[in-house]
Amino acid sequence: MERLSTEKYQKDLSRAIQHFWKMRETQFDKQKKLDQGLRGSVTGAKQLDGFIQLLVHVSKDLGVPEECIYVKGNSLPGFFRPTKEWDFLIINPKNQLVAVVELKSQVGSFGNNFNNRTEEAIGSAVDFWTAFRENSFPQKQQPWLGFVILVEQTSKSTSKVRLQEQHFEARAEFQNTSYLDRYALLCQKLMQERHYSSTAIIWTDHQMNFGYPSEEISFDTFLLSFMGFVQGKLKSFQK
Repeated sequence: MERLSTEKYQKDLSRAIQHFWKMRETQFDKQKKLDQGLRGSVTGAKQLDGFIQLLVHVSKDLGVPEECIYVKGNSLPGFFRPTKEWDFLIINPKNQLVAVVELKSQVGSFGNNFNNRTEEAIGSAVDFWTAFRENSFPQKQQPWLGFVILVEQTSKSTSKVRLQEQHFEARAEFQNTSYLDRYALLCQKLMQERHYSSTAIIWTDHQMNFGYPSEEISFDTFLLSFMGFVQGKLKSFQK
């Protein structure tokens, strides 16, 4: 069996980063004309499409049929809510869920949105796995669940943030941390607690540079985990 490698997808990753910033600027310009400030640059749904296309490329290369890859209309049943929309799905011909991916980004407004992103990531996973446990999907084997977040690297995201500790002390690992540090801890803990099969955090700036806080939560490691799982499920795509 050929050794899995992410090397051939590095150009796809660079293009995904470039697409993110270009779409963000385009949406911001449109929103400015509507006098809605920065809101449009944060909420545009197509900013992360480059990452979706990268996952499509990888899946096809592995041998997943195109008709088994879903990039829109991806509602899955929940437990605490009726349904949840996910960014990328693979469903085999037996109607079994193979892989699910959630993509998020954070540019600016770190103080307002870090807790929101954290609650979304945890809540989505808990809702998904509870629905799975309660037989919302026609299978016994667990699918692969992934989470990726793109975070702007600026002085505001890399500077140490004062903790609010009015009644009790925060955990030691959160002391003297930046928002970027906290996102890295989030991704590590989401895997540690088995909420996600793999997670990744990508820092990036307006010059379209990018990188990772550590190798274990890099996009390359995330992609290798995804590729290994899907490769192990290829027989399930045979009709």
